Amino acid sequence: MDKMDKHLNIEFSQSQPWDTCRKVPVIQNEKKPKPAARCLKWFSCIIVTILVFALALLSKTTFLLLITFGNKNSTFVEHNVTGLLGIGFVLVAPYVLLLIKSMWKIFFKAAIVPSKKVLWVLAVEFVIALGAAVLAVVAMPHFDIVTNVMILNCVSILSAVFQVVAQCFNEGKKSFIIIPACSIVLIVVGYVLFAISYLASDASSLELKISVGLAIGGSIIVSLSWWENYSSLFNISFLKSIFKEIEREKCRNVVALFSSLIRIVVTAAVLGAYVPLSGQDWKTAVFLFKTPTVGLLVATQIASSALCHWFVVVACKMHFLRRSFIMPMYLVSFAVLIVFFVPVVFMPMGLAKPNSTYCEKVQWTNDDKWVSLMILDVVRTVCSRDIVVTMNTGRLACMGSSALCWWLGLILSTIYVWYLKIHRIERTRDLFVRRMYDGTFLEQSMLLNTRFEVKKKIKQERSQETIKVFLCGTMWHETYEEMMKLIISIFRLDKYKPKTDKQSDVEFEFHMLFDDAFKDVNNTRHANEYAETLVDVVKEVYTIFSEEEKCVFKQRPPLPPQKVIETPYGGRLEYTLPKGNLLTVHLKDKKKIRHKKRWSQIMYLYYLLGWRLNGKYYKMFEEGGELKCLEKQFKKEKENTYILAVDGDTDFQPSALMLLIDRLRLYPEVGAACGRIHPTGSGPMVWYQKFEYAVGHWLQKSAEHVLGCVLCSPGCFSLFRGAALMDDNVMKTYSTKASEASHYVQYDQGEDRWLCTLLLQQGWRVEYCAASDAYTNAPQDFKEFYNQRRRWGPSTMANTIDLLGSGSLTAEKNSSISKLFILYQVISMGASILGPATICLMISGSFMFIFNMEGNWALFLAVVPPFIYLILCFKLKPDTQITIGAVMSVLYAFLMAGTILSILGDLIVQNTFITPSGLFLISMVLLYFITAALHPQEFTLVIYGLLYFICIPSGYLVLAIYSIVNMNIVTWGTRESSDKTKGTAVETIKKHVMRAACCKCPCLKSYQVMNEDQAAESITMTENPQVEVPVEAESVAECSVDAYQTWIERLQEKPFNFPMQEATLPTEEIEFWTELQLRYLEPLKENKEEQEKIANDLIELRNKVTFAYFFCNALWLVATFVLQTIGSAVSIKIPKIYPNGTQSNTEVLFIDPIALMFLLGFAALLILQFFAMIYHRIYTLIHFVAYVDTYTKSYKKRAKALKKLQASPVSESIESHDQDDLDDQDEEDYHDDQEDQEYQDEDYDEAENIE
Repeated sequence: MDKMDKHLNIEFSQSQPWDTCRKVPVIQNEKKPKPAARCLKWFSCIIVTILVFALALLSKTTFLLLITFGNKNSTFVEHNVTGLLGIGFVLVAPYVLLLIKSMWKIFFKAAIVPSKKVLWVLAVEFVIALGAAVLAVVAMPHFDIVTNVMILNCVSILSAVFQVVAQCFNEGKKSFIIIPACSIVLIVVGYVLFAISYLASDASSLELKISVGLAIGGSIIVSLSWWENYSSLFNISFLKSIFKEIEREKCRNVVALFSSLIRIVVTAAVLGAYVPLSGQDWKTAVFLFKTPTVGLLVATQIASSALCHWFVVVACKMHFLRRSFIMPMYLVSFAVLIVFFVPVVFMPMGLAKPNSTYCEKVQWTNDDKWVSLMILDVVRTVCSRDIVVTMNTGRLACMGSSALCWWLGLILSTIYVWYLKIHRIERTRDLFVRRMYDGTFLEQSMLLNTRFEVKKKIKQERSQETIKVFLCGTMWHETYEEMMKLIISIFRLDKYKPKTDKQSDVEFEFHMLFDDAFKDVNNTRHANEYAETLVDVVKEVYTIFSEEEKCVFKQRPPLPPQKVIETPYGGRLEYTLPKGNLLTVHLKDKKKIRHKKRWSQIMYLYYLLGWRLNGKYYKMFEEGGELKCLEKQFKKEKENTYILAVDGDTDFQPSALMLLIDRLRLYPEVGAACGRIHPTGSGPMVWYQKFEYAVGHWLQKSAEHVLGCVLCSPGCFSLFRGAALMDDNVMKTYSTKASEASHYVQYDQGEDRWLCTLLLQQGWRVEYCAASDAYTNAPQDFKEFYNQRRRWGPSTMANTIDLLGSGSLTAEKNSSISKLFILYQVISMGASILGPATICLMISGSFMFIFNMEGNWALFLAVVPPFIYLILCFKLKPDTQITIGAVMSVLYAFLMAGTILSILGDLIVQNTFITPSGLFLISMVLLYFITAALHPQEFTLVIYGLLYFICIPSGYLVLAIYSIVNMNIVTWGTRESSDKTKGTAVETIKKHVMRAACCKCPCLKSYQVMNEDQAAESITMTENPQVEVPVEAESVAECSVDAYQTWIERLQEKPFNFPMQEATLPTEEIEFWTELQLRYLEPLKENKEEQEKIANDLIELRNKVTFAYFFCNALWLVATFVLQTIGSAVSIKIPKIYPNGTQSNTEVLFIDPIALMFLLGFAALLILQFFAMIYHRIYTLIHFVAYVDTYTKSYKKRAKALKKLQASPVSESIESHDQDDLDDQDEEDYHDDQEDQEYQDEDYDEAENIE
């Protein structure tokens, strides 16, 4: 280094008192949840609570009214059989739904026949079905409304017994046994008091005595319904084996199918036998649709029960367990009594004798109003009791006490639900044991069906698991600003989860693989300007994040030394970040190791999952470790090891990653999850992409997630499970070198989609988390955008065809992919292939609207320009093709704008919007508007919707032609030129000084060599893209390089105040990299003959695909042309309807059958995607609200710890101790967030005052 370098180093390493102002990048850190998020949380809580309570009240009220209609004293229905029939429908409705659901999963997914042990389960189901039918159909109609309200609460007796036994079998908290034991006592006392209140009188009939016995016996049998909740807790091998078998998804579907059939058949048999045995006749029964009131009650009860069950699940997943689930369920019984008895109190009273009882005062007049009639029926059931007529205080007290005992017994037997530990997101089957609710015992079945856990067992087991996340970024020629985004995101994660010596729930490690990081300088290899820029960026961000306190009077402490290492593949920079996490930058030399993104991914996969993870256990096995123990540990660690794949310009917050971790952590079958990708940049091209990305995520990705699996998890921000990547036919297949023309299209042009295809074919699920936001740069000019889509289009088609080709096998191995989902993808693929022809038809319609042209001429003129462009694409260079495509895009945009105005004008002329074009336009606008409204944070993107609409011909016609015709070009297409990077302020000044000192710069030669290497690796039928040589920037950098200076010495001198110490790799790791290079990553050698062969094969493949692709479109256009030529003979006549509903007698609208079928098919796809999007939005809201709840608790705990730290005495020892406490608090936050349900209603003011 010369004297000028040393002078600059000293000058810029020292800060002057008069020069303390800084220029720093904008760093947006996550803080506590915004007020809007907290308001959303509480608003959701209030709405869900009201809905759960109201629906439970409606369900129970309508069911008790049906029970009342089954009473022999009822006069509301002409015959009680109708009421009994309604009760039967209510009993079987949930199991009809379960039957349909089970059949769906068996037919369209997979199922296996369970063993004979399951017959015992079916036998128990038979007994339970018999008890429920006897209780609801035979016994309850004989009792009054108060008894029927409270008798349902006694179905918890066996659950309380099982809890006591389970606590005895397991080493849980013995004090917890007291609560279910008290529940047993209260329920038994309630039975005794119930029997006394009904049987103490001598006037009790035999029928009533039988009904009391059947009620007690039926309720005990029904309480056996939730035996599965406790079977796994008993040390009985038979029960454990049965529970393990029915927990398997494929067996559970078959068991649910047969159990639902048994429930339906038994209920029908009891109902069918009871009617004649009770002296009634089925001939007197009136079907429900002939008695609107009873039919409405049955429909209301079924619908409200199903909705209440669903909203209870939502409440649990949102962490509103106590407010929105438990409290409404406990209070609904008293609410029902209030609903029934408030109208009774204000009933009109007739003339009666003094000292008359209430029943004697009631005016038993016939009223035509059905509400009054139902209330009178309720009063009749009460007044039919002799204890009410005579006002027997003792027996009334027994009745009230029994009701209170049963209610308290239910509370004590389900008190464990109050302390239930729920993860941030939880699977429904992990919350509730049985798949379906019981409509007759809604609140009881929901509470008792909640999964029971023995205290202190599950928590200890979960706290031992640690998730290891490797962030792996691939970089190449990113600019200074793009690098800054990813580096800041990495430092955010370091600050969010510091690394300590103690066990943590999540651990982070960061790896960045820098492609083509070296260049030739004076016959030696040196880090190029992009690698040096990265070093500057890391140093700048490191300085910002290492400042604990911003004070101009304090001298900045020196940055800790970092490591620079020579490696077999190039070099490595190892940074220990301010909070202790490790950042490793792998600088790849393309002369030593294979470059490009897929090979960088293979490099870190084999390094992290192969050498570090698999190699660790293989070494332990060689040292004598126990095989079974090692296999178990290895399997667990593979499942808990995640790879976060990012690009070099990705920007994200820690919460985005944590939301993805939730998906993989709690759903073991999920192999990958992606977030919502937001393109960034400016200009019309970016505006178009913003709306395009939005629509793709809003509708397409949401629909794929709900209906089956996401087909592509983008590499710019996706989380992969280590076990999924290490599975058969995934990582090994992914490392396959392209040897055929189709491989170059499928493997290297869309490597992210190919990796997801391999995961799906192996049985793993890929999900989409809309609440996880990430931002990445998008192409800002037309040429770069077209080149990017030229890669994506053919690769998407190739991978989709590959997946559909193995559709049957994939559906068999992957439980998330059904045959219907394969059909959906086939239809979507067909619509995509026919996109150009559809756009031509749309353009033809535009000509007809604007120029009043005849249909066939309009179609001819619409087809000619794309046809000419198709021919030109075979003859001209890609750049010329793009230029012509840009001109066509502008012209088509004007045409589409005119079309919109013409359609609106036509609607005015026709005096109606009920036309095919009008309805299509209005429905599309409404659909996208509603979709955007359901994404309030992205609603402003609708502004770009008009730009997207007028650019449809460019995106779906011109671009389709360009991408298909140029699919033989397999270069990357973006970042092909070595753009000048933006350095730091220090580097800019230094370069100006060095430029003044240098007299000449022999640098062009090295860049010519680099360009020649790059051109040799590109396989294309056209000329390789020219690379601009940034002479000025590079000449300055190379003038200061000594001929005898190594790249390590150069980097050691570069970062001011950031020392880098040279280190070496362990021998074992060097051997690993050497062998990995020889086996998978050896640089591709230039073979002109092979390259020419592949180039010819690519051209041949291009010709075949182009012919097939456009032949299908030509058929579509020819069929439309023929139908238009034939005219009205085959056209469908649609009457013209005006907005007021009147129909024109003289005018009709014509539409050809093919266009109608396509329109209906396209509309069906959009409607399906729309409803799937709504479903996905609901569960995104659930996940987001749950995250806000847990994150709020974490923030409050963190704020308290910070306040404690600030209030402590100023001494190093105490500060160190308190800082350790703060770190411990950070490590425990996740488990506290996931498991702690102690809702804290503390004020946020304390947290807001802490910086």
